[in-house]
Amino acid sequence: MAMATNKGLADKILELVGGGENIVTVTNCMTRLRIKVRDSSKVKMDELKNTEGVLGVVGTDSLQVVVGPGKAKKLADIFVDDFGFTGNSVGTEDWQDTKADIKAKQKKGPLKAGLETIAGIFIPLIPAIIAAGIFNGFASLIGTLQGNGNLPTSNTWNFIQLMFSLIGASFLGYFAIYTGVNAAKRFGATEALGGMMGAMTIGAQINSISGLFGLFNAEVPLNSILTTGKGGIIGVIIGVYLLSKIEKRVRKIVPDVLDLIVTPLVSLLITGLALVLIIMPVSGFISDGLVGVLSIIIDSDSTVVSIISGYILSALFLPMVLLGLHHGLIPIYAIQLESMGGVSLFPVLAMAGAGQVGAAIAIYFKAKKVNNQRMQSVIAGGLPAGFLGIGEPLIYGVTLPLGKPFITAGLGAGFGGAYVMATKVLATAWGPSGLVALPLMQPDSILNYFIGIVISYIGGFIITNLFIKSSEIENA
Repeated sequence: MAMATNKGLADKILELVGGGENIVTVTNCMTRLRIKVRDSSKVKMDELKNTEGVLGVVGTDSLQVVVGPGKAKKLADIFVDDFGFTGNSVGTEDWQDTKADIKAKQKKGPLKAGLETIAGIFIPLIPAIIAAGIFNGFASLIGTLQGNGNLPTSNTWNFIQLMFSLIGASFLGYFAIYTGVNAAKRFGATEALGGMMGAMTIGAQINSISGLFGLFNAEVPLNSILTTGKGGIIGVIIGVYLLSKIEKRVRKIVPDVLDLIVTPLVSLLITGLALVLIIMPVSGFISDGLVGVLSIIIDSDSTVVSIISGYILSALFLPMVLLGLHHGLIPIYAIQLESMGGVSLFPVLAMAGAGQVGAAIAIYFKAKKVNNQRMQSVIAGGLPAGFLGIGEPLIYGVTLPLGKPFITAGLGAGFGGAYVMATKVLATAWGPSGLVALPLMQPDSILNYFIGIVISYIGGFIITNLFIKSSEIENA
């Protein structure tokens, strides 16, 4: 039944975008179907936006049809398998990609290009990050309940706990390797060699090498200049970038008949030495410094500092998304996960979407008061997705076009962020926000995360209700 529904929606979308002859490419991200069309004038935009199952539409020549998680991939498969778009690749970009229309108006400087490169490395890993985080969270919950005597320590529960832990560790325990593989894809190096670079950073031999050079602190290994995992994913990315340059250079001078043997050997030897002796210690210094700054700003023992930083971060997050700067936060998530065993920044930033939900509800009542049925319809269609952490329909269909509500939503979200930061909520991973992120929270953080979301709903609603007049919504 679900497949028939998806097929019907795909048929309708195909018709409204001008038919197959008007489509250049079809791809998908986690929440949207991306269709590049030849002639945007053939697209029946109003009908497309009002189609049941479509949560929103962004763009013109490059259409982004928001349909929600899961459905986007299924629709893309239908376009490829049933409609014959066999030459098109199906992407796996995350919903946090900067939006096409916004990016088209921005200049891409070195900073933004660098951040997008980092995003390209980590975004394909998000499904695994989410799954691993949830399994680890459940494993931790079972262990906690067994420790409290609320669950028996039977073989059955022990097996379930161990299986969940095994699945979670299968990704997070080897995060550096996956990062190396994806970095190699991004930089044009051999993927297997990139994975080897990641594996080197977590190899047990690192500590022995560190001891040979007097760089290992046996009393406090984490304080060593060089130790297993030092530099984390920052070191891996830098190492793989260097590998890509060296591998390409070596391949140019090695005869074809020897390329398969000589190029990997020489590239790994040179890059491996640089990785262990230079990159890991230096990136470790940077990583330790970043953790220190984070400890002051977002992991402070001072409740006042936590409240202020939580408010500011939540309030400013969505403007950062519009500017494409949010990609730079992904390595911070990873560093927190490695060093703290949990991520405190993600739950705080997740409040931003909840503020948009609260603002949209306030606008809905004002739209109802002035009988703006179009706005009511847009909000009613986008709210379910908003509660589940998919904010694009509300952001791009309601608050951002209106202007002021986008700001008031952020101001309201700040209160939820302040609460979440003050109560030291930790996530086991990062991914979608909203209510669907509840399983990503550590067991003792689930309730406070939920309370933070509710506070953001209320904050966004109240501030928007205070500062937005019904007359501003009448003709919106």
